This record gives sequence, C-alpha cells and structure tokens, in this order.
Amino acid sequence: MDSKKKIFISGGILGLIGAILMKFGNPGNMGICVACFYRDIAGALGLHRAEVVQYIRPEIIGFISGALIISILKGEFKPRGGSAPIIRFTLSIFLMFGALVFLGCPLRIILRLGNGDLNALVGLLGYILGIYIGVQFLKKGYTLGRSYEQTKTSSYIIPGLALVLLILLLAKPAFIFFSTEGPGSMTAPIALALILSIVAGIILQRSRICTAGGFRDLILIKDNYFFWGLIGIFLFNLVGNLILNFDTFNLGFSEQPVAHSEHLWNFLGMTLTGICSIFLGGCPLRQTILASEGDSDAGITVLGLIVGAALTHNFDIASSPKGVTTNGKIAVIIGLIVVLAIGYSVVKNAKRQEEKEAKEYV
Repeated sequence: MDSKKKIFISGGILGLIGAILMKFGNPGNMGICVACFYRDIAGALGLHRAEVVQYIRPEIIGFISGALIISILKGEFKPRGGSAPIIRFTLSIFLMFGALVFLGCPLRIILRLGNGDLNALVGLLGYILGIYIGVQFLKKGYTLGRSYEQTKTSSYIIPGLALVLLILLLAKPAFIFFSTEGPGSMTAPIALALILSIVAGIILQRSRICTAGGFRDLILIKDNYFFWGLIGIFLFNLVGNLILNFDTFNLGFSEQPVAHSEHLWNFLGMTLTGICSIFLGGCPLRQTILASEGDSDAGITVLGLIVGAALTHNFDIASSPKGVTTNGKIAVIIGLIVVLAIGYSVVKNAKRQEEKEAKEYV
C-alpha cells in the first residue's frame, strides 16, 4: 500500500503541474501534452509551417533535464539500444498520426478529462482498446528484441538536443519560428515551465509512470500499481482545475479548447496510438524519460515523434477544432493496417526463431 500511495502522489504532482501550467498560460486543457509539444517544437524548427503551432516548449526540455540529472545521480543512466530502430521509428510516426488526429497524447486524455472535456472519454476508450489489442500480440510473443550496451555518445544525443533547444528558446534567432496566435502562442513563463517540468522529469524517472504501462499491466497481469499513478494524475488535476481554472472548467463535449467532437476518429486515432505505445514499450511521455536516461531506442522514438508531428501538418493529417481532415482519416486507417501488419510480422518471426532454436537444441 505504501508503494501505491507513493505512485498515486507522484501522479498527483504531475496532474497538479498540468493545472498550474494551464493557469499560467499554456493552452486550455493542455497544461502538458507531449505530442502537441513535440509538434510545436517541430514547427519552431521549420519542419512544418503551421503558424499557429510553433514554439520551443520548455516543458520537453525540463522533462529530459530532470530525468537525466536524477538518473545520473542514482546510477541509472545506462547507454543501451539497438533494438529494431527502423520499426521503432515507423511506429512512432504512426503513433503521432493517431495522437494528432485525436489532438493530444495519452497524458492529455487524462488532463482533458480533468477539465471536463468528455471528448477525451471517447479517446480513452479507443486508447484502452489499442492497448488491449497490443497486449494480445504480447501474449503471442511480440518483442522487438533485447537492447545492447551502447557508447555514451549515442545516449547523450537527446539530452544534447534538449540543450540546443534551450539555447534557441532563449536566444530566439531569426530562423526559429514562434507563433503569434493560436495554441503555439499560449505559453507559461519559461522559468516556471522549466522548473516545474524538471520536477516532473525527476518524478517520472523515479516512479516509471506510463499511461500505456498502467493499462497494459492491468490487462496483462492484473497489476494495478501503475494504474494508481494515472488515477493520481486525474484526481489532482481535477481538483487543481476546480481551484485554479474554475472559470474555464467545462463539463461536456462542446466548446472544448483544441478539441473536436468527431467521436469515431477520436476513438480510432487513440486506438492507433494505444497499439503503437504497446509495440514501442511505452507512451510518448515514458519514451521521453527513457531517452533521457541513456536508452537510444527511446531516442529513436523521440526523433520519430518529431518527424511524425511535422508530417501530420505537412500532409494535412492533423485535426483542428473544425474537425478531422480527409487525409487524417486515411492516415489513421493506413496506420492501423500497417502497425497490425508489423505486429503480425514480428510475432511470426519470433515463432520462427523459437522453432529454429528448439530444433537446434534437439
């Protein structure tokens, strides 16, 4: 019970940070959104030209910095990787397609619910279905293989990228793009966002909270440990919003900020995100933390998320409050087909390898 209380409080602090960041300027129902923040960073770097979503989000920098610092101090920074990088990169792109059709990462599902957005409930059901589907592949032997010890250089690339982003955020050179309107222009003060996200990064590294992991363990092994962290995120965020953001609290489906009510595509978009999260071994938030503690497989995933975010806007895949685009619908359908094909192929290969090893043993 003590460990469950700790992870509940850890999740609660993260949920409260989301409410505080929204109070001080981050977009409505988006105190924290990993997918949206990578999208904004991609825009700031000129990887897409959607002018309303361009900003170097200090929260991502803080997550990486906090997780890096605490993992080094605790002796848990371990350079590792080499497990199916191309598959991981591809899955992360499709994960971003699903998330930005829904308009939010799995963490934002919880934070949107914490501010009364019932469209997120539809997305949550889709996410759980995606995780359930992914778990069936795990039961059949899905694995991308073990990682191996890597050079320290490869493990410092993502933290190095965070440092470069911080310099660019503070220096604001002419070749970096910053939104003057829309969600990208809605920002909490840099210092506040950095401090709170560093705290969040430390908590996330120590607690191992993962939205996909919470539901996966509940379904696969009937373990609710990580699920208590998700409950903490929701309850603390809900209370925080009722206290700090009561004027914007809106229980219902309509007039929700940075959201739409096309329920089928909210559902299917997050189904795609759920499958990809299981196949990758963690949601976007967890992948960011893993990349910060030396996991270059997670680093590949982070780079894929950034590329995927750019593609969603360059190819008119991302949704808007006006609704889901035709290209977005096509991308989700193609994504579901492709990732399920990847899962089938990986399972088939694993069985083939198992049969081969059994014959060699005999």
